[in-house]
Amino acid sequence: MTAARRWVVKVGSALLTNDGRGLDAATLAVLADQLVALRSQGCEVVLVSSGAIAAGLVRLNLSERPHEVHLSQAAAAVGQSALVRAYEECLSPHGVTTAQILLSHADVRARDRYLNARSTLSTLLEMGVLPIVNENDTVITDEIRLGDNDTLAALVANLMDADVLLILTDQDGLMDTDPRESPDATLITAADVDDPSLDTIAGGSGTLGSGGMATKLRAARLAARSGTATVIANGRGHQVINRVASGEVMGTFLQTQRRPQSARKQWLASLLHPQGKLVLDDGAVLVVAEQGRSLLPVGVTAVTGQFQRGDLVSCVDLEGIERARGLANYNSTEAGALIGKLSSEIESVLGYRGEEEMIHRDNLVAG
Repeated sequence: MTAARRWVVKVGSALLTNDGRGLDAATLAVLADQLVALRSQGCEVVLVSSGAIAAGLVRLNLSERPHEVHLSQAAAAVGQSALVRAYEECLSPHGVTTAQILLSHADVRARDRYLNARSTLSTLLEMGVLPIVNENDTVITDEIRLGDNDTLAALVANLMDADVLLILTDQDGLMDTDPRESPDATLITAADVDDPSLDTIAGGSGTLGSGGMATKLRAARLAARSGTATVIANGRGHQVINRVASGEVMGTFLQTQRRPQSARKQWLASLLHPQGKLVLDDGAVLVVAEQGRSLLPVGVTAVTGQFQRGDLVSCVDLEGIERARGLANYNSTEAGALIGKLSSEIESVLGYRGEEEMIHRDNLVAG
């Protein structure tokens, strides 16, 4: 932690909204002071902040997060300006300039927009600006949303090749059992992010937020693709940001042994909505997921969904578990016709000579 120089700090809505009674000015002020202190140590900081919809609910006199898309979008539109203004009021006395960045799935899906977002954030950091990132909730629907701000923070960590993703929540971290059911639950202070046992103990979501520990674990694994370590800590702890940055053991530290992936592989991993699915036999799973080689038609046993050439597809094993994902060289009809075929048979099946691979290794990322 003491060597980390680029941080993505994600703040959950439960910390900011004063138990549903609007933005908590005192919490925001304390958070701002800690962000300023972190920057004063020579660190670059990107803030991913929830709270816009929750803040909007209060202004619109809504007692709970609505299920209707249009009401959620209205709450986001009303609350976003209030959230950013609150941060500005806390940070400007310290001489810190802020910038609002709203991202959507389209900004991640399109390679040029992904690179533009990276360039913009890099430029802001170079100019000493503190970017405040949120999902563009005013225009998205559930079908195209990034999912939650934990996932968004992980994607920003990938975008910026961050050293640390610090997720601040209203919980102490990841516990070994559900603390709501077991009074003997113990905090997991450190673990490998890919430890499969962590999946069985991640819990559900809270009232105001859209994600619980399960989403935070998924976010940590996504962030690990760029070599980013993740800390999940209680944002109400005294000087929690500064204490984590100084190396003090707080919350749950999810370390990664992965080597950072290339920027293109990180971008592929950030595409969250596959258009179809390829079922692989055991040999293809070994070649693709373990050896990082291209997927050939002979290793595909089934094709589901409707997709076009260049669309993202999920590669699953015979038990339905995703083992990789990538950009298809063929549409779903063509892919279906090529099931189990040798590459040398492609021309005779399709009537033209296409790519030898169903997915080339450069366009494939293991799960």
